[in-house]
Amino acid sequence: MPENGGAIILFEQFFLSIQQDIKLWIFFPILCALFRAVFIAVHKPYPTLTGKGKTLWHCFRFAFWWGMDINTYVFLYAVVFVTLPGLFLSFWASEGDILRLLLGGVYAAVLYGTFVGKMIFYTQFHDIFNSIVFMGKKAEKNNLIDIFFNQYHGARILLGIIPYIAVVLLAIKGFLFLPSIPYPALTGMVQYLFNGGIVLAVVAAFYFFRYGGTFMHDNKPAWDTIPADVKNDPFLAKATVDDLIALKMLKKHHPQAILKKSDTENLESIRSFVERNGGSMDSFDTALAAFRRTARGPHMAMPSHIFFIVGESYSQPYFDVPFAKLHVADEGKKLMADSHTASIHTTLSAGLISRPSIVSLMLGIFDDELELNEKEAFWQGTLPTSMPLQLRKLGYETNYWYGGSLSNGNFSHFAPSCGFNHAYSAIDICDSKAPRSWVGVYDHIFLQKTAELIKADTDGPQFHFIYTTSNHGPYKLPLKSLGFDPKKIMEVPSDVLRTAIIPKIMGAYWYSDQAINHFIQDMQREYPDSLFIVTGDHGSQCAELQHTSFMNREYTIRERRSPVLMFHHKNLTKDSLADNHIGGHMNILPTVMELIAPAGFTYYSLFPSLTEPIDTCITPDYWVNQECIGSFRNDYYQKLTAQSGQEMEQGKSPYTMECAAEKSLTAYFLQHPELLRPVSEWLH
Repeated sequence: MPENGGAIILFEQFFLSIQQDIKLWIFFPILCALFRAVFIAVHKPYPTLTGKGKTLWHCFRFAFWWGMDINTYVFLYAVVFVTLPGLFLSFWASEGDILRLLLGGVYAAVLYGTFVGKMIFYTQFHDIFNSIVFMGKKAEKNNLIDIFFNQYHGARILLGIIPYIAVVLLAIKGFLFLPSIPYPALTGMVQYLFNGGIVLAVVAAFYFFRYGGTFMHDNKPAWDTIPADVKNDPFLAKATVDDLIALKMLKKHHPQAILKKSDTENLESIRSFVERNGGSMDSFDTALAAFRRTARGPHMAMPSHIFFIVGESYSQPYFDVPFAKLHVADEGKKLMADSHTASIHTTLSAGLISRPSIVSLMLGIFDDELELNEKEAFWQGTLPTSMPLQLRKLGYETNYWYGGSLSNGNFSHFAPSCGFNHAYSAIDICDSKAPRSWVGVYDHIFLQKTAELIKADTDGPQFHFIYTTSNHGPYKLPLKSLGFDPKKIMEVPSDVLRTAIIPKIMGAYWYSDQAINHFIQDMQREYPDSLFIVTGDHGSQCAELQHTSFMNREYTIRERRSPVLMFHHKNLTKDSLADNHIGGHMNILPTVMELIAPAGFTYYSLFPSLTEPIDTCITPDYWVNQECIGSFRNDYYQKLTAQSGQEMEQGKSPYTMECAAEKSLTAYFLQHPELLRPVSEWLH
């Protein structure tokens, strides 16, 4: 044997073994494409894909190259952990294909888990993975588990991984049995050139595929480079993003990233926001002063009671004409139709999910998913923008009533520090045997007990922030015993009721609407001079309803994101909100102040009152103006008059500077907790 015979044998083994790695590698883009096809088939917002052949081709083609950003590592790991050790360990080489099967099975299981997560996430939030994922860390885990098993058939999903893995392993084994190219019979320098060429080709191919069909890292596929015809279809644009790619993209959009900005950067960002709102500032010492406002004079005598009711997922669309035959908001519609109720047609919530929304409403600055309620600095002090603090300055005793447990989210610390005189948990005030879900006590029981305790307290004036919980997954309420019969209440085609989750979701909304408005009617009788503000913590949707003959379309952005917003008082009229049709949660506090505060009273608010005309509403997540509503997470927006979620337009948001300023303001106060002061100090 020639001296280099051993090396040649090793390289022949390398040549044959690496082809097995390539076969393994080829399998996973195919698997990702199958998952993509399932996602499109299940969630497509249109009845048929007819006419979308070219767009689908570009969607799958671009997704293949983009997915290689992660799928290529299957090849790398197979080379590093199977092929290379096998060159020196004969027993390792003999079990090479078994090791590849094991590696492939693990990766396939990861893909299955992320795909299932994406399918659930999209149903819930109408989006692929976004920064809301990070909020799950502090969520009520038992509730998440209950939702997974009872709303999304978790047991079926977990059992499904068994046949899935079996099929995947058989498919991978079939790929590994595909014939390989034999090592060519070469000699001399040609052999060395061939061997060296193979090594270089393997390295080059890795980087070429890793960078999505290019050797330039800066030219890698990304959201901004999705083909134009795919980008014109927001749904298929999202479908191009493999699930692991979506999770990787989250690193760039982690809420904590804002905390890395310097004070100088934050100052410049906030200044633009202040100046746009007609103010000025030179430093953070004057930042809060820029948001100081002076009440013009009351529209009513100070009410003895103010009820600020936030219904879980109390969403606007079910008040709208297209959804009228559902009859799930009939009690709320009576209040909205009252001649003394002023309402907003399109409202932006202060957060996309419950806690950021509630925290923002309480504190007067956007939580921006930074979980300020979990920060100990906010258990010790607050800001002058705080809602309960400012109402205390008007002489109100402030009370927070929560339908669940205050320990969830540390509101037992945050609410008092924010300025509430008292904070009550339904778990504590209701009977220990009161029916409850993981989230809280049933709404009607919680609100009845709340009403009882309010009536027993003769001190006044009083402000009550009341937050209900029952309209929440996994929608296991005993609806029949609570009075909801979908066949008698919902005027819908039969196919709507055949999808079991739809009457459960709609029934929970109906039940909560009934409980909230019966409470309001009770308080109106008891305290006829009361001011009522009614909203939801965020918008909501019933994704399954979109695929029935009742809708047969996607929800619009407005329908998905807009909670109810109503103000009711005997001195108000339909025109009391200056003919405004748009607004947001952060307009509520200044509106209350302009309605009841004496002329000259000083208060703090980032935004103006709805008693004066406004032309835009901007949050860290969404924006709305007189014509359109859009998201800061992508380049899509929609006319407020849109009749379907597919009526999308493309274009950069015109309010990115304002959005950045809102985030910077929150970040600065989190970075400088010394600016927070106890309630007692702010009151003096």
